[in-house]
Amino acid sequence: MLRSMADQDSDRWIFEVLAPELRREMKSLKDEIQWTDLVAQSLRKLHAKGVKREEIERTLKIMPFHPAMVRGITNLKNKASPQTTFYCLSNANSVFISTILKERGLDSVFEGRVITNRAEWDADLLKLRRRVDPDGPQHSCKVGCSPNMCKGEELERILYPQGRQGGQQRAFDRVIYVGDGSNDFCPILRMLEGDAVLCRRFRGLQKRIEKEGQEQNLQCQVVYWAGAWEVEEHFNALS
Repeated sequence: MLRSMADQDSDRWIFEVLAPELRREMKSLKDEIQWTDLVAQSLRKLHAKGVKREEIERTLKIMPFHPAMVRGITNLKNKASPQTTFYCLSNANSVFISTILKERGLDSVFEGRVITNRAEWDADLLKLRRRVDPDGPQHSCKVGCSPNMCKGEELERILYPQGRQGGQQRAFDRVIYVGDGSNDFCPILRMLEGDAVLCRRFRGLQKRIEKEGQEQNLQCQVVYWAGAWEVEEHFNALS
């Protein structure tokens, strides 16, 4: 969801700004190395080039993030009705996300509800590892999620904390999912008729919805958007 909220992909942005040659290398290796592993490898190379923690943090803080998206999220959170709980499901990492959200004043909105790959600083080296440990049990996704995380399974855990056994009710009455990437297709298949996906136009998610939505029995409403102001508009209309 981070890329859906922001106007850039943080994994790519860092290297485009600080080391374009590494970004070019990532582009050539993306079909050979799992993406989270590739970003981790590139972060090690960035560290070897002498790039400091402060430079990475500064680059994250200037990443484009539309004011309308910030307004839309903030205003919806502050509404008395509907009462809203925000989650961030992202294939980025905990350090990138926390830095960006804090810079935009959104950290408290998502506090404790960011589900992503694990990262931590070791001096100036940002160490990154998959959310799903490659040496442990793997997720069971059959829809095409990356090995590092199945967003569909993560959404299921949010909606049914005790599991689906025994006809347990969902934890939330309605789900509004903002997405754009092809890996957002799996979670929206777990949603119901009263839910809605706000799908950014001309990205991987739209292609999968159009190609596979009917076959996979997609039930939720699909609302397309291109600009952050349209997401703000939709959020403002929720009741």
